[in-house]
Amino acid sequence: MLKLKNVQKNYNDFQMNCSLEVKPGFVTGLVGANGAGKSTTFKAIFDLIDIDGGEIELFGKDYKQITLKEKEDISAVLGVNSFSGYLTIKKIIPIMSSMYQCFDKKKFVEQCELFKLPMNKQLKEFSTGMRARLNLLIAVSHEAKLLILDEPTAGLDVIAREKLLDMLREYMKTEGRAILISSHISSDLEGFCDDIYIIHKGEIVLHEDTDTLTDEYGLLKVSDEEYQTLNKAHIEYVKKESFGYLCLTDCKQYYQDNYPQIVVEKSGIDDFITIIEQGGKL
Repeated sequence: MLKLKNVQKNYNDFQMNCSLEVKPGFVTGLVGANGAGKSTTFKAIFDLIDIDGGEIELFGKDYKQITLKEKEDISAVLGVNSFSGYLTIKKIIPIMSSMYQCFDKKKFVEQCELFKLPMNKQLKEFSTGMRARLNLLIAVSHEAKLLILDEPTAGLDVIAREKLLDMLREYMKTEGRAILISSHISSDLEGFCDDIYIIHKGEIVLHEDTDTLTDEYGLLKVSDEEYQTLNKAHIEYVKKESFGYLCLTDCKQYYQDNYPQIVVEKSGIDDFITIIEQGGKL
């Protein structure tokens, strides 16, 4: 549904070379530290910046060649301000109706009422959570096949985040849809995404099914002496610590079976990002 092949963007102090794929029926996560290249990737997909190399495909064709009709099959949340803060939801409805043939006005209004979004209040008076809910309702209101969401749950409490994720789960019940989502909140992605890409300094450094990341990856905490004798065949990244070394492995079971004396911990996405950012590739 979406493919990036060696997509390059060069700034004075930053270079990106990114490859990823979003398949039909998949929720794909893109994670990384601030400045890693997530927003640059999203801007490239939407042709908001000129890329310096590589290929971007949407629905099997070059992204610059998709038709207006095909563009209606894509929806995005790229920030908190989808519409002017001086507009109301009531005024947004005719705009959406004119933009999208498949805009479902009746369902949109019902959803706004369900989430207690006032129809006649200016958007600038909405809370962060209200704006986030509205942005997502707009994104799913016109039967798009592909959602691209950049930090859609930023600034929300845990209850509000879960409500938004429930909306997205409902969206994915229709066959042939897909989501590309970024978030700083790893717990959202671990329980929601089918696969995850980790981006670091503009490059994808890790891509796995979420189940593989949570079940097979882990962290080893070893002393200096233990590190010297450790079989490092399954070590991906290493970070020096006061106690010795922190190691990211893609096969924690191997070390549990063969090194029962060392500490082997289950790791999450935050752990991956931290050790990749602060440590080094072995």
